[in-house]
Amino acid sequence: MADLKALYQEQILDHSKNPRNFHKLEPADRTALGRNPLCGDQFTVYLRMEGDRIADVAFEGQGCAISKSSASMMTQAVKGKTEDEAEHLFDRFHDLVMGKEADPDSLGKLAVFQGVSEFPIRVKCASLSWHTLKAALESKGSISME
Repeated sequence: MADLKALYQEQILDHSKNPRNFHKLEPADRTALGRNPLCGDQFTVYLRMEGDRIADVAFEGQGCAISKSSASMMTQAVKGKTEDEAEHLFDRFHDLVMGKEADPDSLGKLAVFQGVSEFPIRVKCASLSWHTLKAALESKGSISME
C-alpha cells in the first residue's frame, strides 16, 4: 500500500510540475473562470467544441499541487469526450474525492485523487477545475468555491 501511495504522490507531483494542456486555447468556444477565495487557487478552463464533443481543452492559472495536477489530469481525461460523457466523469470524480465512488479503479489515473476524501479542506482543491469545466460546458462564465 505504501508503494501505491508513493506512486500516486509521484503522479500528482509530475502533473503539478509539468501540467499538460497548460496554455490559453485560442480560439475557444467556451471559457470559465473558477476561484477558491479561501486558498487563492484560480483557473480558467478553455474549450473548443465540435458539436457536442470536446475537441480541445486547456487551462491557465495558479494553485496548489493538488489543484494544478487535478486540472492537468482533467484536461487529458475529457479531451475527445461528449458533453454528456464529461459531465458523467465530473460526477464520478466528485464522488471519488467525496469518498463515495464505489469503483475508483474504473476512473483510471484519476483514482490517484481517492485519498483527497480524507482531507475535506483539499476536496475543493481537487474539484475546482472540474467545477470550472462544468461551468464552461454550461456557458456560465465563472464560479466561486466558497
